[in-house]
Amino acid sequence: MEGRDGMGTAELISLQLRMFLIMLLGLFFRKKNIISQEGKKNLTDLVIYLILPCNIVKSFMIEFDGSVLMNFGLILLISVVIQVFCAGLARVLYRGVQTGHKPVLMYATVASNAGFLGNPVAEGVFGSMGLALASVYLIPQRIVMWSAGVSYFTKGSDRKTILKRVLTHPCIIAVAVGMVLMLTQVSLPSFLDAALKDIGSCNTAMSMLVIGTILADVKPKEMLDKSVFLFSGLRLLLIPLVVWLGCLLFRVDGLVTGVSVLLAAMPAAGTTAILAAKYDGDAVYASKCVVLSTVLSLAVIPVWSMILLKGIV
Repeated sequence: MEGRDGMGTAELISLQLRMFLIMLLGLFFRKKNIISQEGKKNLTDLVIYLILPCNIVKSFMIEFDGSVLMNFGLILLISVVIQVFCAGLARVLYRGVQTGHKPVLMYATVASNAGFLGNPVAEGVFGSMGLALASVYLIPQRIVMWSAGVSYFTKGSDRKTILKRVLTHPCIIAVAVGMVLMLTQVSLPSFLDAALKDIGSCNTAMSMLVIGTILADVKPKEMLDKSVFLFSGLRLLLIPLVVWLGCLLFRVDGLVTGVSVLLAAMPAAGTTAILAAKYDGDAVYASKCVVLSTVLSLAVIPVWSMILLKGIV
């Protein structure tokens, strides 16, 4: 199976296996105390305050072509609807969930790892136009995951305190900078553009490394958690199924449908565990959600890809 000038299923699985390898390295180094508890905290801060913001800014620096502007607008609208739907699910489904698990599940429902896995997958399955559409699709998710998403973990005495923490978060600032650069199409000096790319390209590796260090505290038997399996079904099957049926109902363009559904089918964002660790949440439970949903996605994403490709061939 191959997309338009894209990679096949083997390369798609290879990409996810590489992520697991880096995760295992993080686990090994933490177990051997090569990465100490303090080192784990420092790595988390490095990802949050430098690597992720650079990755976000760079992801917004795309060129618009007037001939495909309608598709860009359409996928942007679909993405907004998806985020509203997921935020509604997060509020309704987890009312009775224990305190430590609730923010993790809420965040993981609104934030998939489409941010760094979605772009290469969309390009591999649907080609260069798939990558462009994925970049636009990610705009609402980036805004939600670094605003409402962060607020699930942050603790404040009132909404004003929480709002201040959210608005001053480095990733929200990066979203604002990225949007300005995208809308104005301003070209950065070559050295600055290259620096953003170099630092941002570390995002996947560093995020997986941090998750691995968190997993060092997880016992293998604890991974078999019923609630995590249920969440994975929601994240990988139910949400993309609703998106697919909605696109079919409204007869959305096949390529736009394919990218929208595929990115909606991504596993829990790696930042779920990183933010849980940063804000003293249940980082272990968050890691379970990330790891198990990603493991299951190894089988689910190629299936979705084959189904969706039939709609545009």
